[in-house]
Amino acid sequence: MSAGMDITVLVVEDENDVVDLLRYHLKRAGYKVLIEKTGDAGLDAARRNRPDAAIFDVMMPGMTGLEVCRALKGDPDTADIPVLMLTAKSEVKDRVKGLEIGADDYVTKPFSPKEVVLRVQGMIRRAQTVAAEATMVELDGITLDRTTLHAQIDGVRVDLTTTEFKLLSALVGNRGRTMSRDVLLRDVWGYTTTLDTRTVDTHMRRLREKIGRHAARLETIRGEGYRFNAVPVD
Repeated sequence: MSAGMDITVLVVEDENDVVDLLRYHLKRAGYKVLIEKTGDAGLDAARRNRPDAAIFDVMMPGMTGLEVCRALKGDPDTADIPVLMLTAKSEVKDRVKGLEIGADDYVTKPFSPKEVVLRVQGMIRRAQTVAAEATMVELDGITLDRTTLHAQIDGVRVDLTTTEFKLLSALVGNRGRTMSRDVLLRDVWGYTTTLDTRTVDTHMRRLREKIGRHAARLETIRGEGYRFNAVPVD
């Protein structure tokens, strides 16, 4: 798949062999690749260049990948940059921590370069799809602008990541209907095979934290998935 050299991926990784591997496969997929070796430099590069996607190693000199991700997702100017975390830790709690601070996806080392490229392609495709949907959704205090990716809750701007915006948009668009985790992984994340559905649960928890009183409208349907209730919360 040729991505086109106008699409840039920032890689922040201090291991030279990993850098070489990612650079080779990302360029082969058609991406322009920016490389930084420390978290501090990676944060500066992300703010300066605004890449279409970023890959952060968790453990790096200076700022960790988690700290860089938190800084980016906490800044409205960079919150929409999709972030993939690379971690050598396989425990669920470590992967969930990255998702909780706003990371869009993660891959555990050692990894398949092909899988990383596919994950990056999925993140960029989701961001582009959301950006291309030039429609406004307004529903009982929730306003979603699919052109700018801006969300307002009861008239107040709420900063959502691209994935969070896509997730809320999908649920609101299918309000009253239960969406399974597998369907959400397909429609929001772009996955064609079932992966770890905890990804959905983690993002849902963060989304609920951000939308205030409307969090109660995001109903968990045990054993099935999630549903956005059309009836507003008093």
